[in-house]
Amino acid sequence: MTTILLIEDNDAILDNLTEFLELEGFTVLSAKNGKKGIELAKLYRPRLIICDVLMPEMDGYEVLRLLLDTTITNETAFIFSTSKCETSDQKAAIKLGADGLITKPFELESLLTIANDFIKSGSLRLC
Repeated sequence: MTTILLIEDNDAILDNLTEFLELEGFTVLSAKNGKKGIELAKLYRPRLIICDVLMPEMDGYEVLRLLLDTTITNETAFIFSTSKCETSDQKAAIKLGADGLITKPFELESLLTIANDFIKSGSLRLC
């Protein structure tokens, strides 16, 4: 089974996404904050990480930076999930090393399509 790590501080969103992805056949790890997400990424090495940008204590940008600085996680496909929808936010996410960005609110089917694409292709950073 393919493992996806969700890092999201909103309990309702985390629960909804976890349930949806599990029903689609994925093994889902979930973390309510960046620190826990980094621990899970290092321990389980998921194929894809979907991470909220705006979180207390450690935002998604810091999570990505720390994962990219770690050999065991620097090749993992990484997508930001955010309510920030400006083009400059999208460009900044890609410049930081994210493979993609999905803007909240999003359709679950859109997330599934993006997830499957990155699971098949892997991180764009490796191309």
